Amino acid sequence: MTTLADYPKIAAGKVRDLYAVGDDHLLLVASDRISAYDFILDTPIPDKGRVLTAMSVFWFEQLSDLVPNHLVAYDDPRIPAEVRGRALLVRRLDMLPVEAVARGYLTGSGYSDYQRTGAVCGVELPEGLVEASKLPSPIFTPATKAAFGEHDENVSFDAVVATIGAKRAEELREATLAVYRRGAEVAAKRGILLADTKFEFGVDETGALVLADEVLTPDSSRYWPAEGYEPGRVQPSFDKQYVRNWLTGPESGWDRESNVQPPPLPSEVVEATRARYVEAYERMTGLSLEDWL
Repeated sequence: MTTLADYPKIAAGKVRDLYAVGDDHLLLVASDRISAYDFILDTPIPDKGRVLTAMSVFWFEQLSDLVPNHLVAYDDPRIPAEVRGRALLVRRLDMLPVEAVARGYLTGSGYSDYQRTGAVCGVELPEGLVEASKLPSPIFTPATKAAFGEHDENVSFDAVVATIGAKRAEELREATLAVYRRGAEVAAKRGILLADTKFEFGVDETGALVLADEVLTPDSSRYWPAEGYEPGRVQPSFDKQYVRNWLTGPESGWDRESNVQPPPLPSEVVEATRARYVEAYERMTGLSLEDWL
């Protein structure tokens, strides 16, 4: 029987671990770890890895006509039983050194940039927009891929061109916006707004652009309930914003500027965060997490 120990571990991220499966494939294992403000928190969120994996599989299938993806299998003998349900067998790719971010609404670092400059990543926006304003049309707002413990930084499209070339940069922008639009369209039918999201792309042996990593999960996307949406305030969400809010609130006693490890999450925050992740999956897919692997 195949076990995880049979595969060389080649990388460990904030949430995922990567193992080599021969020369052409990788095993992408999602843990229950949760990160916030560039810290891996001491408290895991039960079933989070399963939600991220199941949701990525759903979206890879929904998006397969728009752009190729790296998924080979999610139920395969090469996936060890100990990680079945939270691991994907994927193709090896030459990953692009760019976070491909799409925004349909103004929030987070995009709103901060807009308040300072009237633009996000060099994309000029109309005056008078507020927190959670819907943008006239979705925009491509790339970021650098920061080293572990450092912040991703928003960059201009010209910076992406300088990094990967004009043709590839244009292809990346078009693919990012196409995937965002499809995601937002599917989400809207479920009563959910896809505020923004980030993707990772790689290039395969033929030179084709391939969607990789996870896709449209609550870790990489801001999902808001459409019911009750109101610009001008921070929206309730189905993602880890709940954890961020607790960490920066008075109850945690944590100072974000201190560079000190955040405190453990209380059980009620863990339970509420798990519920949001599960609800995001079940509302979006119409499936029960209990029926996942």
